[in-house]
Amino acid sequence: MLEVRGLVAGYGGTDVLRGIDLDVAPGEIVAVLGANGVGKTTLNRALSGLIAPRAGTIRFLGEAIGGRNPAAIVSAGLIHVPEGRRIFPNMSVRDNLVLGSYRRGKSGRQANLERIFTLFPRLRERSAQAAGTLSGGEQQMLAIGRGLMGEPKLIILDEPSLGLSPLLVEEMFTLIARIAADGLAVMLVEQNVVQSLELASRAYVMENGRIVVAGPAAEIAADPALKHAYLGL
Repeated sequence: MLEVRGLVAGYGGTDVLRGIDLDVAPGEIVAVLGANGVGKTTLNRALSGLIAPRAGTIRFLGEAIGGRNPAAIVSAGLIHVPEGRRIFPNMSVRDNLVLGSYRRGKSGRQANLERIFTLFPRLRERSAQAAGTLSGGEQQMLAIGRGLMGEPKLIILDEPSLGLSPLLVEEMFTLIARIAADGLAVMLVEQNVVQSLELASRAYVMENGRIVVAGPAAEIAADPALKHAYLGL
């Protein structure tokens, strides 16, 4: 579904990504792990068209998308839920969700709204409430729900557990599993190593803008040397 080969990207005169190879197959959860500053967010921005690759290729569903604008990439079905939620705080919960179907998914908007409200019952309860008054966990649900409103074929979740309490982290990973159970491909970009490896089928570990470990998540989780060397566990 997603094929990345030799991806180089960065800012100004600095390359942050230094030759990334990565794949996501239909219906699987793939974790991309690493500490702050290793290039995870830059990878997400390059995949979603927010920055242009300097070298390498990005193919989604067989089509080259490297360098396309973000609207075209969303229209193709690759949707990125960014770190930090990025909701519209002065708009209602419902209006935030509706905006998620602006580029893609308009015809199924009402059915998708109902699906999101079923998946996240608290959003139904707060549908008329200003999004900025929600708790951190509710805002993260809203950000994911807004992404799902665009009927993604692949959704990139950038640090969905960031800033949440341990109890809400557990709830968030349970919700991600439910989303993926419907057959949606998920690229989970996280610092929460243990739970990400439990949820994903495969994982990539980034360090200094490169993939240093790749393989089945269960094997990476079971290898103490890898966890100590690259994940600080």
